[in-house]
This record gives sequence, structure tokens and C-alpha cells, in this order.
Amino acid sequence: MSTSVFVGRQDELERLEALFTKKSASLVVVRGRRRVGKSRLIERFSQGKTFFSFSGIPPAEGTNAQLQRDIFAKQLGNQIGLPGIQSQDWSDLFTLLARQAQHGRVVILFDEISWMGSLDPTFLGKLKNAWDIEFQKNPNLILILCGSVSTWIEKNVISSTAFFGRISLYLTLDELPLHDCHALLKAQGFLGSMYETFKVLSVSGGIPWYISQVQPKLNADDNIKNLCFRKDGILFNEFDLIFHDLFEKRSEIYRPLIEALANGVMEFNEICETLKYQKSGSVSGYLEDLMHSGFIARDYTWDLKSGKPSRLSHFRLSDNYMRFYLKFIKPNKPKILQDRFKDSGIDILPGWRSILGLQFENLVLKNRTKIWEQLGIKAQDIVADNPYFQRKTVKTPGCQIDYLIQTRFNTLFAVEIKFSQAELKIDIVHEMKEKLSRLILPRRFSCWPILIHVNGVHESIEEAGYFTKIINFGDFLANEDPLKIKHNI
Repeated sequence: MSTSVFVGRQDELERLEALFTKKSASLVVVRGRRRVGKSRLIERFSQGKTFFSFSGIPPAEGTNAQLQRDIFAKQLGNQIGLPGIQSQDWSDLFTLLARQAQHGRVVILFDEISWMGSLDPTFLGKLKNAWDIEFQKNPNLILILCGSVSTWIEKNVISSTAFFGRISLYLTLDELPLHDCHALLKAQGFLGSMYETFKVLSVSGGIPWYISQVQPKLNADDNIKNLCFRKDGILFNEFDLIFHDLFEKRSEIYRPLIEALANGVMEFNEICETLKYQKSGSVSGYLEDLMHSGFIARDYTWDLKSGKPSRLSHFRLSDNYMRFYLKFIKPNKPKILQDRFKDSGIDILPGWRSILGLQFENLVLKNRTKIWEQLGIKAQDIVADNPYFQRKTVKTPGCQIDYLIQTRFNTLFAVEIKFSQAELKIDIVHEMKEKLSRLILPRRFSCWPILIHVNGVHESIEEAGYFTKIINFGDFLANEDPLKIKHNI
């Protein structure tokens, strides 16, 4: 069991706990990005229950189906005190495990199930039979199939006829919300300012394992240097590990797609043109895989008059670490290997400030419910919300809004998400007025400008009275619940 701080995930814990109110065993699928905290969530949930945990080993030369069975058998033997278990057949292993899990509240975790079973074509069939015949005998048993390779889980478990009608709960673990990120940093003793916190999160996003690597006695810049700009830094080679573990030999197919989105949003046609790919279902499938894996997002625009989604969409690199790696770590690898960043600050990195703007947008968009709270908007009143763009035509000017909310009351909230290292000046008012002048509003619609900032605004902006609401990034960090912070042993 891990002894690190555990923060948040209350909704997921409650949904898992509710399964014990059923009168039958439960099969659960948990998926999410590498390092997002899937195993930690299950460990936390399993406290006070009989817990069996198994994990497949990552793909490597020499790894085969028998080795995966050997590892499983060894893990099982260690947990039940029975060494030397034979491991020629998955059915025998599942039967032995089921006999140890016949009574009481039992949680069984198969972690990285794609690694565990992908090399044996009989694995899933034998698991399905074991579930039907053996594991279900205990009505208080929960079997959790967990993994980072979301595409494999989607194709082989969720969409499989073998498991149709058997799965009680699907959980997709997203990044921690900002208030939980802040709570995690505080629980570790990090006392940096709001801007320092933002700089850390501009690299880590809401990935708890990355945040947990922050050293509380160092400022944000020094932490980022230690993690990213040292050859032994935890995040120096993380990008390569992600692609090797998740996509194996196909990683070279997915890398260019991620790299194309590092500079900003793109339409499907633009991606194909940039990479000189033929427009095909294959490219769409690769992008879908990256969305399932939690690395990119697809933002659809919509028709304001009808509220119906458009076919037009932008793909966006939604993973902050990946963009940071591609823009700053990868181009500087030779210098990092020579310890050239030992005495320099990260502010000298070319394009640092402009990329921080994209990172800031990602953080805000992943925490959009906080905006709703600030504006007093109920989820059921929202017709559509997303980054919005209006294509330029002969009759229509082009327009792009960082985040637009449309409610059923014909009200639009146009949100400008603005990063600046200094307080914002009155120029932002003029920029927003010009932007909204290009937005084609249907009749009887009203539009309210909203500003979200990270480093303060000049008093002239408030005095102008233009923005309906000015939201400080610190408001996204507030309201952490101390009861959600646990030191788990």
C-alpha cells in the first residue's frame, strides 16, 4: 500500500462503495491516463476490505504470455502465502483466486490488464468464464479491470460481446480538479504563491503523481528544473515512457499527431495537410485513440440560433505535460544532457510566455464547472459550451472565443482566458470589444463578456465596467475540503 497523501476522488469512491449495496458481485472497468491515480484510487477504496492486487508487466523484448502468467502466479502466491503455484493456464489461476475470495467484502484489482492479457488470445474468454462460474458466487465481491491503454480496454472489454451485460460500473479517471491540485500541493507543504502554483500546474496539469514529485522547500522554477531539465529528472523521459508503454511499436504513428497540436488547435483537414496524411478513417481512428487515452480533446462549435452542434471542430492538445515536453524539453535535450540549465532560469526559454497561455486555457477548460459556479449558471440550463469559432466566409467575419457558454435563456457568456506575467491593462477591454463585434448574434440574444486572469488586473479595467465578471485564477484553487485529504497507510 502507498503511504503518500491521497486527495479528492470522492465521487469515484462513493460510486464504488455504492456497489456493495447490490445483492450481487460487481465487475468494474477503470481507465485513464498513465499516472492519473487509478491504482491509488483502488487502494484507497480497498481499505478495510479483503484486497487482492495483480499487475501485468510492461511490454519488453522477451515478454510473452507465459511470463505474464508466471508473474500473476507469483503475486497470487505472495498474497495468499502459497509459493510455487503452477501457472500454465489462466483458468487454474482464476479458480485458485476465486476460492480465496468466497466470503466477505472482497476487492480484486487486475491492473494494466492489457499487458496482462493481450499476448494470450484465451485470456479474456477464460476470465469471462471465471467471472460467470466462480467469482460471482460471492455477492460482496468487486473485480476491477484497470489500465492505461484505454484503446485496448475499449475494443476488448467494453465493446466485447463476452462482457456484454456484465459490467456494473465504468470509471474514466480524469485529471484532478484545480482545488484538489492545490490541496495536494498544500498537503505536501508547498507554500508558493498563486502564480507559483500556476507555473507548477502548467507543467503537471492535474496529474497527481507529477504533483506529488514537487519538493515543498523549492520554488516553482527550481522544481520544474529538477523534474524536467536534469538528465535524471522524473519528467525528462516521461514522454517516451508513455508512448512506449501505451502504443508500443505503433508509437511512431501517434507522435506526429501530438506534435502537430503542440502549437495550438487544428481542424482535421489542417492536421492531415500539415502531416501530409490522406484524409481517411485511419487518421480519425488514431485521433480517437489519443482522445480515449486522455491526451487530446475535440471541441465542437455549434449553431447559436438552434443550439445544435456543428460538424466543425478543433482538436486540442489537452495534456499540459505533453505540450511542455514538446516545446521545451525535447528541443533542449542536448543541453540538458550537458547540465546547461543548472544555473539558468526557465523564463529564458523561447516562447515560454506564449505557451503558458495555452497551458492556462487547458487548466481553465478542464475546470469549467468552476466558471459555472462563479456565474451562477446551473448545468441543466446550458445549451452548449466549448471553445467557440466562427469560420470566415464572404458574408461572415472570422471569430474565435476562448470559451463560450450558451444558456436556454438566449444568453451567451463569452469568456476571455488571459495569462499575463504582469497585471492586465485596459487593452484587454478593447481586444474583447473588437472580438465580440465579429460574433454574429441571433436576434434577441444577449452576450456578456467575462475575464479570467492569473496575475491581477489594473484598476482601469474594473473602472471601465465592461466585463460582467472578472474571475481570478485563485478562485479555481479555493474551496478545498480538508476532510478530503487523507494520509493513507
